[in-house]
Amino acid sequence: MHAIPASAPRVLLLGEVHDSAAGHAKRAAWLADDVAAGWRPVIAMEQFDTDQQAALDAAMRDCADADCVVARVVPARTGWTWEYYKPLITLALQYGLPIRAANLSRSEASKVIKGGFAAALSPDLIARYQLDAVPASLLAAQETEVRDSHCGALPEAMVPPMANAQIARDVVMAQTMRTHASTGVVLIAGNGHVRKDIAVPFWLRRDGLAPHTVGFLEPASDASAFDETRRIPVTERPDPCEGFKAPNAG
Repeated sequence: MHAIPASAPRVLLLGEVHDSAAGHAKRAAWLADDVAAGWRPVIAMEQFDTDQQAALDAAMRDCADADCVVARVVPARTGWTWEYYKPLITLALQYGLPIRAANLSRSEASKVIKGGFAAALSPDLIARYQLDAVPASLLAAQETEVRDSHCGALPEAMVPPMANAQIARDVVMAQTMRTHASTGVVLIAGNGHVRKDIAVPFWLRRDGLAPHTVGFLEPASDASAFDETRRIPVTERPDPCEGFKAPNAG
């Protein structure tokens, strides 16, 4: 059993490979062990957009199971495989743990792409995280991630705006975590959002917090961007760049 130590971090980030069933199961077991050992964190989830919080609160109050929560909150068309996340929702229902929607919605991210941070984020948030002066090294690294994740098919003019959208998502997740850090919080998000060098932990450290990151990584993945890693089996998948078409900004 994975028992939470007395000195365990109160600000924890657990990553994922989105389509790895084995990775999702291992992470859910990790968190279930910690909760069974007495930890009672707020669960912040990338999979819910911040504008879904009211519906999520109502569903967590009224529903008896995870199927009900997903049916009440999630639109018919969604990019997430919700069977992977239902064990986490079940855990939250069982122990009365709040779930916080942590992600910037697609429509709000599109506003950042088209109009910069001020098009979607509040002046207070921009000032708090000094988004008018994003470190050049962080921006360059995020631009590299954007190019690579889009198979080098993006027009170069779209790369900086899309990197800004990724930064905006990270900042919104960090802000969600910050507001619950004093009572304990765990973020459920993709490995790209929990890496300690350029993602959510970077912004948490700007707030004076001490996040602890756990990457759930396939064997060939680089572990250096995480405080801790758990290896998961390789998921057989087609070449993601075969036939890839770059999305538009909308």
